[in-house]
Amino acid sequence: MRLRTKPVLCNYYVTYRCNAKCGFCDIWERPSPYVTEKEVEENMKALKKLGVKVVDFTGGEPLLHRDLDKLLGIAKKYGMITTVTTNAMLYPKYAERLKGKIDMLHFSLDAATAEDHDTSRGVKCFDLVQQSVGKAKALGEKVDILYTVTPENIGDIQQVYEEFCLPNKWLLILNPVFDYNEVGENNFDKEAFSELRRWAKKPWVYLNGGFLKLREDGGNHIDDPICKAASTTLVISPQNELVLPCYHLGTKSFPIQNNLDTLYHSDEVQAVVKQEGKLPECEGCVINCYMQPSFAVEMNKYFWAALPSTIKYNWLKGTWKQLNLS
Repeated sequence: MRLRTKPVLCNYYVTYRCNAKCGFCDIWERPSPYVTEKEVEENMKALKKLGVKVVDFTGGEPLLHRDLDKLLGIAKKYGMITTVTTNAMLYPKYAERLKGKIDMLHFSLDAATAEDHDTSRGVKCFDLVQQSVGKAKALGEKVDILYTVTPENIGDIQQVYEEFCLPNKWLLILNPVFDYNEVGENNFDKEAFSELRRWAKKPWVYLNGGFLKLREDGGNHIDDPICKAASTTLVISPQNELVLPCYHLGTKSFPIQNNLDTLYHSDEVQAVVKQEGKLPECEGCVINCYMQPSFAVEMNKYFWAALPSTIKYNWLKGTWKQLNLS
C-alpha cells in the first residue's frame, strides 16, 4: 500500500568536486561547476510546491561551495529540513557560518585510527575530523558520525562509538557500503549481518533495518521493485539538471531552466519515473541513498523493518516535529 505519492527528498548536488579520493566512491573523478544561489532559490520554490520536506546538500564535498551557508539559508526560508554530509576537512573554516543552519550534520569517519581512515579516504583528514568534532562541540552543534561500514572496518565500530559518540551523545550512523559502477563492495557474510544487527539495538546508533533485510533478499528485483527512487527523491545536478531515475544510474538528465515543477510533471519525465526499479541495471541494487526514502512511502516488509530505526533517529534528532508527510 502506497502511503505517499509526492517526493519527500531532494539530493541537491552543489558540486561533484571533492577534496578526498575515497575508494568506495567515484564522484571525485568528475569535472563539475558549482550551483548558483539564483538556481537554488528558483528550485526551492518548486520543491516546496512539489511537497519535498528534506534537502540534502551533497557532492562531492559540499563545503567546497563557498556559499553553502547562503544555500542553506534559502532552504530554511522555504521550510526545508536540511542535511549535509562532509569529510570535515573544511568544517573548521566554515563552522561559524554554518551554525544552526543544518538540521542533520554528518561527519564522515570510517576508522578508529588516522592510518586506516586516511587510507580509506585517500587523503590525510583524520586529524581534521578531530578538530571538527571539537569545533562543533564548542558551537553546540549536534553532529552525527557517519560510518561507512565495510567487511574490513566493522571491527573498528566499537572504538569510534566509545570515543566520538557516547561522550557527546552524538548518533553513530552505520552505513553499509554498496557497490555501483564497479566501485565499492557488497560482500557481507552472515556473521557481519549478525554483528550489524547487534549494533542497531545500541543507544545512540542508527542503522536502518531495511538495508539489512533488502541485502538478505538479494537487493531490488525488477519484477517486483522496492526501489521508488524517482518518485520519492529529486536529484538536481551542479549543471542544474533533473537526473533520473537516480544519481548513481543517471540514465537521463533534463535541463531545469527555472521550471522544475512543470518539468517534473511532464510526460517525458513521468515516463522515466514509472520505470523506477524496473530497469535492467536496477536488478540487485542496494543503494542506501534511495532505499531509505523508498522504505518510508510503501507499507511492506521493508517499511516495518526500517520503522524502529527511523523513529529512533527522528526522535533523538527532533526532526519528527518538522517531518509531516501528509
